[in-house]
Amino acid sequence: MSWLQAIVLGIVQGLTEFLPISSTGHLRIVPAFLGWDDPGAFFTAVTQLGTMAAVVIYFRDDLARIVKVWTLSLWRQPALRRDLNARMGWYIILATIPISIFGLAFRDQIETGARSLYLIGAMLIVLGIVLWISEKVGSMTRGVDQVGMRDAIWVGLAQALALIPGVSRSGSTITAGLFLGLQRDAAARFSFLLSIPAVVLSGLFGLTEIFTGGEREVGIDAIILATVFAFISGYLAIAFLLRYLVSHSTLIFVIYRIGLGAIVIGLAGTGVIS
Repeated sequence: MSWLQAIVLGIVQGLTEFLPISSTGHLRIVPAFLGWDDPGAFFTAVTQLGTMAAVVIYFRDDLARIVKVWTLSLWRQPALRRDLNARMGWYIILATIPISIFGLAFRDQIETGARSLYLIGAMLIVLGIVLWISEKVGSMTRGVDQVGMRDAIWVGLAQALALIPGVSRSGSTITAGLFLGLQRDAAARFSFLLSIPAVVLSGLFGLTEIFTGGEREVGIDAIILATVFAFISGYLAIAFLLRYLVSHSTLIFVIYRIGLGAIVIGLAGTGVIS
């Protein structure tokens, strides 16, 4: 992989990790469109460390409060267990369980067959339609301060669907949040906070595989460069989306997903991309 390819794919990873359009799908589609080799699942996992750093830094104040209050609530100040920050600590842990279980159970399929362009195109379309439905039926009356255990369970289950390329971690979790009645920006904020452990675990797992003799098709220098650009573009994507969803619907992403999915399936079916 050249440095230009690493930069392009790093930017793609950062933007699409947080916009509801699928980072893993785009890291398979963009190389196919440009005639580049598929960078592989490990490349995707490791560059997610850049987007993880972006979300941690962006939400550093929120995370500091969550960790502090959650820790104090465990034994020193039990009264804090009703505090939103303490509850959010448990929600983050709870929402990480499904994706951890399914990620390990279907590891081989994720790394091989699940990277099919037909599957990615289909999932782009399906999740786009479901996102549009959530916009129509969701009440969007609840803020982050009103989230509960039920929200964490459903959003956690939705996050596990993001193991399928083309679904999108942010797309599936924001969609679940909208179905649960969260406001658009609240659904996005909740989605980003809950994603942190899953992204960290995925990135560390890929990093471990690479440095312990696992198959590596991309050089370390390219991975580092891509991760840096994933961090920069990821941070900008978070800031953009949270502001955008305050006064806009997700319709633009619905249209994009359905249109891109149809193009991918059409081009793959005619042999133009593979």
